[in-house]
Amino acid sequence: METMTGGQLAAQSLIKRGVKYIFTLSGGHITPIYQYLENSDVQLFDTRHEQAAVFMAEAWGKLTRSPGVAMVTAGPGFTNSLTGIASAFFSNTPLVLIAGCVGLDHKEKLDLQDMPQAPVIGPMVKKALVCHKVERVPEFMDIAFRTASSGRPGPVYLEFPVDVLNAAVDPSSVKEMTTSGASHPVDPVKAEEMLQMIRQAEKPVVIAGTGVWQSGAEKDLLEFIENTGMPIFTSLSGRGTIPDPHPLCFEGALAIRPGCGFSAYMQTDLVVLLGTRICLYYMFGNIFNRQAKMIQVDIQPEEIGRNRTIDLPVVSDVGALLRQCNAIIREKKMKETLTSRFAPWISTLETAHQQGKAMSVNDWQSDAVPIHPMRLAREINDFMDREDDIVVADGGDTATWMGMTRTIRRPGHYLDYGIFGSLAVGLPYANAAKLLYPEKRVCLITGDGSVGFNFMEFETAIRKSIPIVAVICNDLGWGMIRHSQEIRMGHAVKEGTHIGRVEYHKMVEAIGGRGILVEKPSDIRPALEAAFASGITTCINVMADPTPISPASIALANVGAYMA
Repeated sequence: METMTGGQLAAQSLIKRGVKYIFTLSGGHITPIYQYLENSDVQLFDTRHEQAAVFMAEAWGKLTRSPGVAMVTAGPGFTNSLTGIASAFFSNTPLVLIAGCVGLDHKEKLDLQDMPQAPVIGPMVKKALVCHKVERVPEFMDIAFRTASSGRPGPVYLEFPVDVLNAAVDPSSVKEMTTSGASHPVDPVKAEEMLQMIRQAEKPVVIAGTGVWQSGAEKDLLEFIENTGMPIFTSLSGRGTIPDPHPLCFEGALAIRPGCGFSAYMQTDLVVLLGTRICLYYMFGNIFNRQAKMIQVDIQPEEIGRNRTIDLPVVSDVGALLRQCNAIIREKKMKETLTSRFAPWISTLETAHQQGKAMSVNDWQSDAVPIHPMRLAREINDFMDREDDIVVADGGDTATWMGMTRTIRRPGHYLDYGIFGSLAVGLPYANAAKLLYPEKRVCLITGDGSVGFNFMEFETAIRKSIPIVAVICNDLGWGMIRHSQEIRMGHAVKEGTHIGRVEYHKMVEAIGGRGILVEKPSDIRPALEAAFASGITTCINVMADPTPISPASIALANVGAYMA
């Protein structure tokens, strides 16, 4: 009688689903799946650390809006993946983590790498699944993928005991299941109420977040903004859903970004939140005018009302709601009335935006040596000027400087660690972006502290012929912590904040890449040109001034003061 093993069923499910890459690090507990993926249409992409594998899967999910897939072995392989899973959970990124574990017959026998994995990861995922029956392997795969993608996206954990993967079963007893459904709920009544509140406002602001990107609503958002004439700010994966150069877009929603954000939030009388959460980025809602009315649109009901009373809660898919609003505006011919109503407010913000930008010009144009990190960020921004260029930012202050500077022209082309704030995403994110888009230029800017976590992913890039360019903003240590301690304590504790000069570029050269040292501002652009022209993985080690203090460092000092 013909039989199939659990590992074979798992591999077939992944192949049939059209998974292109599985980001992984091998281990005995997942070998039964590996053996049936070898030479298949599914490519096993091996990293040097499980954390990097999950970060690559997270980046894949962010960029494609479909589940990235990671696979790890039991015990330490599983625990090494947890930071990446927590990051995906906070970023609402679709991801499926497949893990092996000790066989059911060996539980509680002190077998190799045995531990209770599902209870550990349960709070960090949308769903934690453990398959105990070999004939149900395809069914559990189906549950994992549709759960990761449905509603508000997020990571799902799927565990297979190794004896389930090795067990054989009659194929006739296996239930093949493949369901994919998209949820686009919309409330037409709330759409009418939302437009009524907009008609009554004088100084509205719109903040578009990850929900816009995940729902594929870029065109709907553009039509909505141009139909209403309201100013818009974008956040997280929502960056670029309205291009920064658009006349109604005032760039990133973070108030620390040079521009008019802080002024707009203090003056606004109506805040429209589209698929974005009220979090630290907005001082937990306190940055907005206390008298302002609040509209919050989110597909997750319990998200609405976090940190601030919401006058109009709308449980909806953002894209579906925007399409409903646009239809009402067209039907009632409201466009001209709305756009003329808000024209004076737009003019006010344009002036404030120019004034806000002017305050950072000296730093962006600084010729100081060591190099001011804002000058480095500006040089990268100016060089990466193609619409389809991808920039990845990692590090504490380094990601802040880049976030304050980057002009985003297209969604899905800027990656950073978001609300969870996990360092170490840079190299895995950049590798995943270049793997997905080999024809596009990918530039990583990372701190010298953050690059150390997954430094061997340089070797992964070299081994896999992934020609990313990584720029290290080398300020000799953990700059954000150093500065926040200086603000909080009057001095920095050397242990834990100081690294010193490290020749990272030589380390990359030693493993087969290219290394460039930059010590003068005028040498940054030539280094970038040479790096991209080389066609090989390149590390540009930029010696940066360790003294500038970013707004994020100031904020972190206040975080340290919570218990004071």
